[in-house]
Amino acid sequence: MNNKPITILAIETSCDDTAAAVLRDGKILSNIIAGQDVHRLYGGVVPELASRAHQQNIVPVVDAALKKAGVNKHDLDAMAFTIGPGLMGSLLVGGTFAKAFALGLNIPLLAVNHLEAHIVAHFIPPLPSPSFPFLCLTVSGGHTQIVMVNSLTDLKIIGQTTDDAAGEAFDKAAKVLGLPYPGGPLIDKYAQRGNPHKYKFTQPLVSGYDYSFSGLKTAFLYFINNQTKLNPDFINQNLNDICASIQHTIVSVLMFKLKKAAIETGIGEIAIAGGVSANSGLRAALEAESVKSGWRIYIPEFEYCTDNAAMIAMAGYYKYLDGDFAGQDSSPVARI
Repeated sequence: MNNKPITILAIETSCDDTAAAVLRDGKILSNIIAGQDVHRLYGGVVPELASRAHQQNIVPVVDAALKKAGVNKHDLDAMAFTIGPGLMGSLLVGGTFAKAFALGLNIPLLAVNHLEAHIVAHFIPPLPSPSFPFLCLTVSGGHTQIVMVNSLTDLKIIGQTTDDAAGEAFDKAAKVLGLPYPGGPLIDKYAQRGNPHKYKFTQPLVSGYDYSFSGLKTAFLYFINNQTKLNPDFINQNLNDICASIQHTIVSVLMFKLKKAAIETGIGEIAIAGGVSANSGLRAALEAESVKSGWRIYIPEFEYCTDNAAMIAMAGYYKYLDGDFAGQDSSPVARI
């Protein structure tokens, strides 16, 4: 019987973070992330600049991940990478590198769905993992979904945004307020010092468990424009309260549908994932609802909320155990 430990190198390049991680038998040995400050100049991610930065970062990031893990490349058993969804140019950099690396070492490939990896992040030790079935609210700059997770191979999207994602709503609100990119964390920072009930914003009405944030973004823009016409210094004088109010509205929209899904499915195991799961307002709302409704909640470590390769490694590890390998002909998919 072969008791050799399974060692996997994982790469994540779906957007503007170049990340690499090494996993051995379900334990993360390293998780390295290189950000891209160039996008601050443009107030958002520029796809072409992102792919160029990935090309510059990927070799040193992989090298750092292997060195921190104390793993030689010849000890690797498989190569995991993000196949989508994401920016096509960014995905191509990571996917091409992964395929070349795997080919050179003669090891198999593991193609990972980025959104599924956010959910699998809940199974990274040492935090307790949710029991099946559970609901996972996956919220990021590009995606907002409620997923019913019956097993790690049986995931069903029961609700999603019909237009813009919650994370994008945070970032666009920040841009309207003149805050630098990425603005979501800054909204959260100022919101903690403000009154969440100072300003009221209309919450979108969408059927089922689906979301919509485009109307809220427009309403917020009109509100700020109207107020600054009356008082040019309105934003500076009320920044904390504005941020607290828009954050409260977005979190309320997210929680309303999540509560609806939990009640109607009868599932009390609730998890959140994605970059917005780092938001303090969403975490506080989830914890409050767990007390009120008896939910068992699961919130990932901050390190595994935003885009990272550890979650790709963990998802790849389960694919390896299932023998779910990808071929050299696999291609990135911008939308899945």
